Amino acid sequence: MAETSTPHSDQHHGHGHSHDHGPATPASRRLRRIIAAVLVPFAVAVVAGMALLWPGPLPAHASTGIGFDQPTASGTVTATKSAPCDAGGTATGTAAQNACTLVTVQVTSGKDSGRTVTQTLTPDQTAVYSAGEKVILDYSPNAPPELQYSIGDADRTLPLEILAAVFAVAVVLVGRLRGLAALVALAISFAVLSLFVLPAILKGEDPLTVACVGGGAIMLLALYLCHGLSARTSVAVIGTLASLALIGVLGEVFIGLTHLTGNTSDETALVHSLYAGIKLPGLLLAGVIIGSLGVLNDVTVTQASSVWELRAADPTMGARALYRAGIRIGRDHIASTVNTLVMAYAGAALPLMLLFSISNKGVWTVATSEIVAEEVVRTLVGSIGLIASVPLTTALAALVAARDGRKPGPGGDAVPPQRRRHRR
Repeated sequence: MAETSTPHSDQHHGHGHSHDHGPATPASRRLRRIIAAVLVPFAVAVVAGMALLWPGPLPAHASTGIGFDQPTASGTVTATKSAPCDAGGTATGTAAQNACTLVTVQVTSGKDSGRTVTQTLTPDQTAVYSAGEKVILDYSPNAPPELQYSIGDADRTLPLEILAAVFAVAVVLVGRLRGLAALVALAISFAVLSLFVLPAILKGEDPLTVACVGGGAIMLLALYLCHGLSARTSVAVIGTLASLALIGVLGEVFIGLTHLTGNTSDETALVHSLYAGIKLPGLLLAGVIIGSLGVLNDVTVTQASSVWELRAADPTMGARALYRAGIRIGRDHIASTVNTLVMAYAGAALPLMLLFSISNKGVWTVATSEIVAEEVVRTLVGSIGLIASVPLTTALAALVAARDGRKPGPGGDAVPPQRRRHRR
């Protein structure tokens, strides 16, 4: 009697001996062509955009010698002691209230390394320093010698390096190769932002165009590096791209309708004064796009992966069934992620919210003021794009997974149907 095998047994056999130990079988040639027809022109446009917009040397500005471009040096606190404020401070009141602090600091970098300086901290200053602590000193070369150096901030280099190392180790231990790839993608993202996006905007290029090109490069590099070159990842890329386009359109419309200038902080005012060619509303919109990119990647990858896993669990599921099952997962994702976006803003803006809560203005007046409306528009536009990404990515993933014509393997792509031997 001839041996008979069923699709189930063949699939099980293939899973046990081939797919666990090798890469996922590529998607069908027809499917690859369709995906390439969409993504290759986009990738070419991103590369061409970076080549055309790549900044040269940054335009020079007149150095003020104060504030953001003030020279700095490193220092170490050698001693602290209490002293009456009349020894250097101007506070009045009781003796306890007038207790100032004399801080002695040794300069440890620059041309005055080894020099010792003293600074008086008044009671209204919240910073507290102790002997042995590392600090950053502001240097004012035109000031009198005894006032040239002043404590600007604590030196947080070492604790931040330790925290970053702990983060990297945790990511690699849990994520292994995927975690290592995520760290490389993170480094690439920072490189694109610091070497391309920021210099190009400072050079006077349109912030929206720069953000679209830079965001596209980050999206392509990060997603394919972390999740591999597959149909599943490509679906996530297309879903992210469509959602970013929606965010850009909505942001452009509502920034105009709400008459947002983008000039709501000392930082933006200073940048505009130094580089008057920068369009602040465009800078605001660029921030919306860059800020939405990370969470969009998370949602689209999750939805695409969910659909492929559903297809792997039940190869008989069609596009409609896959979409219905995937969108149920997406609804839970939307509910949690949108709340995360709102809470992230509330946490970052907590001091501002406290100030408004004690003001005499009404809630609606506060909410429609530019400083708050800017964040409202940023959060809501990003959330709408996030919500739209779920049905868009789920529908696309369902169509691709169901119409590939081959059974999905554990890697997310399809594998050829097994040959069946029938009883003669």
